[in-house]
Amino acid sequence: MERTAHTTPTSMPTNLLLLLLFGVRVLAICPPICSCSRGHRVVDCSARGLAILPDSLQHNIHFLNLSHNRLKDLDELLNHFDHLRTLDISYNHLHHLPVGLPRALWDIRASGNYISQIEKNDTAYHWNLQKLDLSHNLLERVVFINNTLSNLQALNLSHNKFWTVPTNMPHNLDMVDLSHNYLLQILPGSLDRLPRLSRFYLHANRFNSLSDGVFSQLYGLQLLTLGENPWACEDEENINHMLTWMQQTPAKILGCPCYTRPTCGEAHLATRRTWHSAAFTEPPLGADARHPGHRAPMQAVTSGYMSKSAQLNVGQSPSTVNTSGQDEQILIGGGGLLTSTPHSLSTQSSTIRTRSTKKVLPDRARSTSHQIHICSFETTILGLLCQVLIISAW
Repeated sequence: MERTAHTTPTSMPTNLLLLLLFGVRVLAICPPICSCSRGHRVVDCSARGLAILPDSLQHNIHFLNLSHNRLKDLDELLNHFDHLRTLDISYNHLHHLPVGLPRALWDIRASGNYISQIEKNDTAYHWNLQKLDLSHNLLERVVFINNTLSNLQALNLSHNKFWTVPTNMPHNLDMVDLSHNYLLQILPGSLDRLPRLSRFYLHANRFNSLSDGVFSQLYGLQLLTLGENPWACEDEENINHMLTWMQQTPAKILGCPCYTRPTCGEAHLATRRTWHSAAFTEPPLGADARHPGHRAPMQAVTSGYMSKSAQLNVGQSPSTVNTSGQDEQILIGGGGLLTSTPHSLSTQSSTIRTRSTKKVLPDRARSTSHQIHICSFETTILGLLCQVLIISAW
């Protein structure tokens, strides 16, 4: 008993120093294969060839980029990240949207996978979700439940295999991109519950006509794209009502059916302005630094439409836009054009790229500097520990 009482005071400082040293290492958790910033809450694991989720991810991360990997299944692997706001799982090998995604998510980017359908339970509990990008998949069917996804503002379903416009789309949507599908029709009533929809992209589909009044309930509509569709202009009975609506709507319409003019909508005919829409899925964070020649596939919703009259007057110098809550900057160029010829309509889309090399290097420098400070602190603690052990030996 006396020996135990004699050694306890000597061992207490040693134990405290060991706990302190261990605590410093816990605070510095970042998977070795990934890069981290913002106190390790912004994690970039893109383009690492990952087939499984990396270990050592902190539970309080806000931004997780897993894009451009070989992930096949993430079911129930992310549900404990209660603070996660942005998840990028684009360009992997996923065949369905992962089960059990955190309900705190604001932004889900799942483009470039092999997802063929979205069931009602896949999105039923994502009340906080604001942006959903499912472009460049194999989608033929999505099911939304009424009064769910109440905060969703932007929905990207472009470059899929839809034949009809999905029904029951969330009623607070501001932007919907259904371009580059196989759309033939819009069922009556499909758009009646979208009063806030301002940007609607329907170009590059298979429409030949649309039913009368199909857009009449879109009171907030500002931009509609209809180019690159095989409109049946010889069928005057079915096409005239749509041409009449286009001349009366205050919205701007790009790619007018039957080539009446490149831009329709009386309220905007006299204006010269460029329309841009947001991108959902950015290229991997830091991809340019690792692979200078790397260019991600087209992931923009529809970036940079402008009419012929605007092309002569609008410059194409890029502008930098800060995104709130993310450790990144989006570079938006003015390159995409919608032109009209007597025989064809064509569109070009520009890819929005993020984080050039100049943006990446400072972040890595700050991360390296942070690690150096931690190592210096650990060295100091180890020195103190050695002194305590020498004193205790005397």
